Amino acid sequence: MSLAVVFARASLGVAAPLVTVEAHLANGLPAFNIVGLPETTVKEARDRVRSALLNSGFEFPARRITVNLAPADLPKEGGRFDLPIAIAILAASEQIPTSHLKQLEFLGELALTGALRQIKGALPAVLAARDNERQLILPEANNHEAGVIQPSPARLAPHLLAITAWLRQQGELATPDPITIQEPEHVADLCDVIGQEGGKRALEIAAAGEHNLLLLGPPGTGKSMLASRLPGLLPPMSEAEALEIAAIRSISGVSLEPENWRLRAFRQPHHSSSAVALVGGGSYPKPGEISLAHNGVLFLDELTEFERRVLDALREPLETSTISIARAAHSVTYPARFQLIGAMNPSPCGHYQDGYSRSSSEQILRYLNKISGPFLDRFDLSVEIPLLPPGELSRKRDKAEGSAQIRQRVLAAREQQLQRAGKTNARLSAAELELFCPLSQADAEFLEQALHKMKLSIRAWHKLIRVARTIADLEHEKKIGRPHLIEALGYRAMDRLIKQLQS
Repeated sequence: MSLAVVFARASLGVAAPLVTVEAHLANGLPAFNIVGLPETTVKEARDRVRSALLNSGFEFPARRITVNLAPADLPKEGGRFDLPIAIAILAASEQIPTSHLKQLEFLGELALTGALRQIKGALPAVLAARDNERQLILPEANNHEAGVIQPSPARLAPHLLAITAWLRQQGELATPDPITIQEPEHVADLCDVIGQEGGKRALEIAAAGEHNLLLLGPPGTGKSMLASRLPGLLPPMSEAEALEIAAIRSISGVSLEPENWRLRAFRQPHHSSSAVALVGGGSYPKPGEISLAHNGVLFLDELTEFERRVLDALREPLETSTISIARAAHSVTYPARFQLIGAMNPSPCGHYQDGYSRSSSEQILRYLNKISGPFLDRFDLSVEIPLLPPGELSRKRDKAEGSAQIRQRVLAAREQQLQRAGKTNARLSAAELELFCPLSQADAEFLEQALHKMKLSIRAWHKLIRVARTIADLEHEKKIGRPHLIEALGYRAMDRLIKQLQS
């Protein structure tokens, strides 16, 4: 037999399209060619495969070897194709049996000794193999990713020789260890935050309705502490949601912590991050922070220190919950459904126009204008986190309400939203708002007058109704009332600050 066919998987976004590895041995001068749009790392497989086969005791055919990676228009990169190429050559040269190759897929990078090294993006390949009812052979180092799926279609091998012995039915390959979910030892709790009841209330509303939240206040008032406690208020992820974020981490090369893989992500990129780091990209597109925060929280601290164009790059993903990255050869789409929490100071010196402030109105406006109006419009709530009043730290306080109690109210409100519309309030479209969030004529006129006085946009109208609907859900009210609208209007601290400075 001079032709053999072996199956593998490429990496394209969070998908793992099938790649057919065809190896043909022909007469002629010895040569080794790889075709099918291989990148440089794939072309280098020729030397790795040759050395791995010879050092494992196999014969490297002294013939004209052509390896085709089909489909030819799909870019292939990385060392993941080393193992399927080696298996295809061994099968074509009749050094291993070929009877079971149709039910198998192979992925792995080969060392020159024949040992297998870990690859990125194993989890999407495991999912694809399961859906196609094939077994996937992986390096042992990918045990954690393969063990996420139970029962797993993967088999693990430390060396090329272990795989060839298994194909000859002379040994066994290990199955991935099942992942055991453990509760984290310490979870950040809201009761650790002193005072700031207004901020805690806004955080509860944001968690209940999946709203974006902006925290505005002087340094050291607890903005970062509040933001870090949001994941503890959110509902647990379903298995499908957890697999989505695990697949993104897999293709990003981020280590998957077995005990924490069901916890919602909390990403906090530094303010010096570039647009590519935040939304994804590069010559070979990779996910950015917004995709790593999928189904979780993206916290942008010191918001005004980010470049304006970097923040504006978030505007489209916040609306569509995806990010598409186009390149000349191909384009990829990554999921990016995240809850945005921003924190910033109200002025360059960090304080308001009070006894602490050293900034004029013009300086503060120039400082706030570092952030574009359309980006600020993406926040459903903005709330002040002020300095604590005198005596607050020294006085005796009753034990504050913890995250566990607040989470129960959040879960109850989320359940109402899912039963009513099948989604959270922050995701309701304009048509769904009219259907599920009707206002009385008097309340609609009241809200419109408030909008004109505060010079807010139509988007703000919709966001105010969504927030009011969430407040009503937390109080188990079927209809939105005037008190809910008034409270929602109270969470427009940034609009009030800008209007005050302009007047």
